[in-house]
Amino acid sequence: MRNYVQPGNSLAIAVPYAGGILSGQGVLVGALFGVAAVDGAQNAIIEAATQGVFDITKEPALAITAGARVFWDNTNRRITTTAAGNFQVGIASLAALAADTTVRVWLNRVPALGT
Repeated sequence: MRNYVQPGNSLAIAVPYAGGILSGQGVLVGALFGVAAVDGAQNAIIEAATQGVFDITKEPALAITAGARVFWDNTNRRITTTAAGNFQVGIASLAALAADTTVRVWLNRVPALGT
């Protein structure tokens, strides 16, 4: 195919956050969520993984069950189970205790309930 560009497992994106980003942190650009492959300053172009399973920082004191839909809280730059005002990024592949700092997330834009 002449119009094929790449598999899409990772994409080049501009870092939207003041203060930049560290490798392994989540990043949201519009409706595109990924995990930074490298450190980058604000507006730097970096690679971000858009598919796979990652341990990502979660909301403190929040227990998350395996199989729960998880969302990106872009204000606090962390995973939460609160849908309102946040961006759905995937499913927790393992349970996370309230004391855990991360949750294992399978990046998968699953449809909202009932659709």
